[in-house]
Amino acid sequence: MTNDMNAERLKLAVDLARRGGDLALDYFRRRDALVVETKRHVTDLVSEADREVETLIRDALEKTFPEDAILGEEHGLSEGSSGFTWVLDPIDGTAPYLNGLPGWCVSIGARDGDGPVLGVIYAPILDELFVACRGQGATLNGEPIRALDGDLRAGLLGIGANDRVASDRVGRMLTELMDAGVGWMRYGSGALMLAWVAAGRLVGYAEPRMNAWDCMAGYVLILEAGGRILPFPDGPGLTLPAPVLGASAGAYDELRDICDFGSAPDW
Repeated sequence: MTNDMNAERLKLAVDLARRGGDLALDYFRRRDALVVETKRHVTDLVSEADREVETLIRDALEKTFPEDAILGEEHGLSEGSSGFTWVLDPIDGTAPYLNGLPGWCVSIGARDGDGPVLGVIYAPILDELFVACRGQGATLNGEPIRALDGDLRAGLLGIGANDRVASDRVGRMLTELMDAGVGWMRYGSGALMLAWVAAGRLVGYAEPRMNAWDCMAGYVLILEAGGRILPFPDGPGLTLPAPVLGASAGAYDELRDICDFGSAPDW
């Protein structure tokens, strides 16, 4: 994939993140009228806003780059032939979104044969646009960002969890982190917390089961900001939930060891 092609894709992704964010924000302001459905679990919700924002993004990607594959939370996987796969979450943080909270964003990521390649995360309520492309660094509203220096206690840790993992196992993970002197928080959008790792607002983020559309854009941001990530599965595994972990370089090893996401069937 040429640098010119990646530059074209990144430009489009930035435009679509803003356009998708504007549409989501319009729905957000009249959210009491939204049609909302439960998917897999009572806390796993989807609204017409999620679907409409993803449709807007997918239609533009399919028109401009018809040979690219697209994986989205609401409309699944469409195959491609270019070796480039877009990975989309139209509204990450649907529960905060539907409850009138600011912790949600539009996330547009992508990967190629070498792994995560570009990521754009736009938080409309905060008016913050995070952008990264392989080899080009990461920015927030056009200004360079870097992950924190220091170890796991250099800042707050972001945590995510859901019903795919036993509550007692999540509790043990939090106990082990707190026993290690780690302060942690949860904000509602895993994608946004990954972006905050890249921006140096969090020292890391960990979630035992997460989807590719929640993490792909944030992974590019973290890598380009000097951090480290736990690789997400490729191939058929791209469509399945997997452990997600990203952190500053100085915190990564300890966080990986404490979380120990590879210790199946414990997780």
